Amino acid sequence: MRKIWVLAVLAAGMLVGAGGPANAENVLSNAGFESGTLSGWSCSGGGSVVGTPVRTGSYALAGAVGAGDNGQCTQTVGVRPNTAYTLSAWVRGTYVYLGVTGGASTWTPSSPAYSRLSVSFTTGAGQTSAQIFLHGWFGAGTYHADDVELDGPGGSQPGVPGRPDTPKLGTVTDDSISLSWAAAPGGAAGYRVYEGQEVRAAVTGTAATLSGLRKCSTHGYTVAAYNDAGESAKSDPVSGTTGGCADPGLPKHALIGYLHASFANGSGYIKMADVPAAWDVINLSFGEPTSVTSGDIRFNRCPVSECPNVESDADFIAAIRAKQAQGKKVLISIGGQNGQVQLTTAGARDAFVRSVGEIIDRYGLDGLDVDFEGHSLYLNSGDTDFRNPTTPVIVNLISALKTLKAKYGEKFVLTMAPETFFVQVGHQFYGGNGGADNRTGSYLPVIHAMRDALTVLHVQDYNSGPVMGLDGVYHTMGGAEFHIAMTDMVKAGFPVANTGHTFPGLRPDQIAFGVPAAVSAGNGHTSPAQVQQAVTCLAKGQGCGSYTLRGGTSPALRGLMTWSINWDRYFNWEFMKAHEPFLKALP
Repeated sequence: MRKIWVLAVLAAGMLVGAGGPANAENVLSNAGFESGTLSGWSCSGGGSVVGTPVRTGSYALAGAVGAGDNGQCTQTVGVRPNTAYTLSAWVRGTYVYLGVTGGASTWTPSSPAYSRLSVSFTTGAGQTSAQIFLHGWFGAGTYHADDVELDGPGGSQPGVPGRPDTPKLGTVTDDSISLSWAAAPGGAAGYRVYEGQEVRAAVTGTAATLSGLRKCSTHGYTVAAYNDAGESAKSDPVSGTTGGCADPGLPKHALIGYLHASFANGSGYIKMADVPAAWDVINLSFGEPTSVTSGDIRFNRCPVSECPNVESDADFIAAIRAKQAQGKKVLISIGGQNGQVQLTTAGARDAFVRSVGEIIDRYGLDGLDVDFEGHSLYLNSGDTDFRNPTTPVIVNLISALKTLKAKYGEKFVLTMAPETFFVQVGHQFYGGNGGADNRTGSYLPVIHAMRDALTVLHVQDYNSGPVMGLDGVYHTMGGAEFHIAMTDMVKAGFPVANTGHTFPGLRPDQIAFGVPAAVSAGNGHTSPAQVQQAVTCLAKGQGCGSYTLRGGTSPALRGLMTWSINWDRYFNWEFMKAHEPFLKALP
């Protein structure tokens, strides 16, 4: 559980561009705002068109920045795959940003008069649309923009049908997923259903059933319309998971906590037998390597010098058995703030499998929690496809986890606790793209490779800087909206930076989110009322405020994780007392 700030990465990453332009036309509509309206643009916070100050013509954009809104304005346009574009705009104000959602961007800290921002990028192999954005910064005041230009070939051709809306999931069975969508504008002769770049179905109507799928497997689909003139841009993706998943033996809505088993950390030691029955999953913290690259993991229980009330190994194991008899799951958590694990070689991979297996067998544990932080995971330059990673520390970790899963079978519980930096920030910056930090998004290939074996992903919604959500807005930790936006990204899935690939969402039963148990446990503590507002929004679609769920409601949302059980006890069990009855009351 470690503190990594995202702002520095965002600022540095915004200076990174790509490729040269394809000189053609301005793809944007109403690019100079000369319609006198925001036609073609979508703006948060009440953005408007003004008559002064302007650079050319009669009108310009005024972005409405507030304390909780960066005044973002966006426009989505058709583009061609594997094509270079140059985006530019004339801006004035304090902290003004220009870029492509999930891709290249640039900014100026201060421009009292109109000055030009410009950034180049190249579309991905299957990319057929791009969202352009302009925004200011929270509390920095109104910004102005004029003469926005996206120089390159447009994505549509005369006579080609319009882009279909996002398809909707229909009936899902153990081996099939049904989709439906609204008819595309412009006279479609038929539709093609894509999974990635592969056509999975071609139909003349507005529905399709994809069959012959593996049970408990997740698939992401897009739809394109076609006629004699050509094919439209692809729709936004939708993901679904077939049935037949193994029952992990957890309550529908679980309370998950970390237990300081190898240290006290200022909050005091708790004997395993004294952990209240409210905790459904107990993560023993931490197993750590003998050296960063050894892969040899050791679990050393808290010494008497630090934890005078520590129980014997025999009593510890007996208490684990008692918890398991109550239906609880006890896992070994590997990593943490100080446990850097880099499986750089096959030897380290094999040592990891052997040593983690020995810990599981010695204490009779139910599985493994992966809490790799710091510099454990990263992406080598050029490793840009999360579906087919090439960086050794990623490839070897995936191999090790698959081996452990195969060894212990369907009942093996596998959880992960990445920080937002390693997951959601991958929407804007992906380390293998050669950005400012090669760790951004580096958990995505691991999550994706293990998604069919993953029991719960509980991202740490704390110790984080602002992170851009699927709404194009930066969300800040500490309130319900942050948890809603971050969790919705995991459920809905999201485009991964400027790679041309989309990370498919997870099943709701695989998703929880993490919060500090108390103010002393980590930055980003959220009051019980705000946590429960977030869960209510995610599970029922109620109390979402201004945020619209892109992934839909998740009645099967798995629950809540906290760092830590010890800190919760230190603060009179506030987290447990508030959330255990709340989770049990959910349908």
